[in-house]
This record gives sequence, C-alpha cells and structure tokens, in this order.
Amino acid sequence: MWTEFKAFLLKTNALALAIGVIIGAALGTVVTSLVNDVIMPPVGLALGGVDFSELKWILQTATGGDPATEVAIRYGAFINAVISFIIIAFVVWRLSKMFIREEAPAATKTCPFCKEANAPDATRCRACTSEI
Repeated sequence: MWTEFKAFLLKTNALALAIGVIIGAALGTVVTSLVNDVIMPPVGLALGGVDFSELKWILQTATGGDPATEVAIRYGAFINAVISFIIIAFVVWRLSKMFIREEAPAATKTCPFCKEANAPDATRCRACTSEI
C-alpha cells in the first residue's frame, strides 16, 4: 500500500501542488513583510507621515479605555492587503511567464476548399476529401 501511495504522489501533480502551496505561503509572508516593512513606510512618509496600518474610521469608541472593544473600519490594513495582493499577483505572473512556456502549435496544412486543418503530410483533406 505504501509503494502504491508513493507512486501516486510521484506520478501525479500532487507533489508539485504541495510544493507550490508551501512556496506560495512562504512567498506570501515575504511579500507581506515587503509591503508592511519596506514599501508602506516611505509611502506613508511621502504622504505626510501616515502609518497606513493605523488608519481607521472609528464607529464606536472603546468602553473603559479598552481598545479591544473599539468598533472601527480599519481601511489602512485593507490598503496594505490590496498592495500585497497586487505584488503577489505580479510576481506569480512573472514567474509563470518565465517557467511556463506554451508549446508551438503543430504544423498543419489548410485545405484550400473547406479551410479545414490537416496533417502536414496529408494528400487529401480529411473533411471534404479533395486533393491538397
């Protein structure tokens, strides 16, 4: 049973998917740190010393001074999440462009009568049987 399971993992894309998920989680952590610790501080400084992670609209103030009971819309954290998403999407797009190459379409010969694609060495059209 173990050998069959091992063969399943190695023959299918399960191993590649697991590696992709692990690397994706690590990449997400790195990009989150990049956004929060490297990109947003200069952007906040350029916009007048704003810390985006602290931006919020307070709907109800904390009772008894306890910030855990404060009701607020934390739109600064949302801005950080959107920027993180854009950076992750860009990195994944660039990696896919580098490593996933589309195969060139197979050579075909087009029938001059019915415009059907045929094998390059065909002498008759497979659709209308005319000579090509």
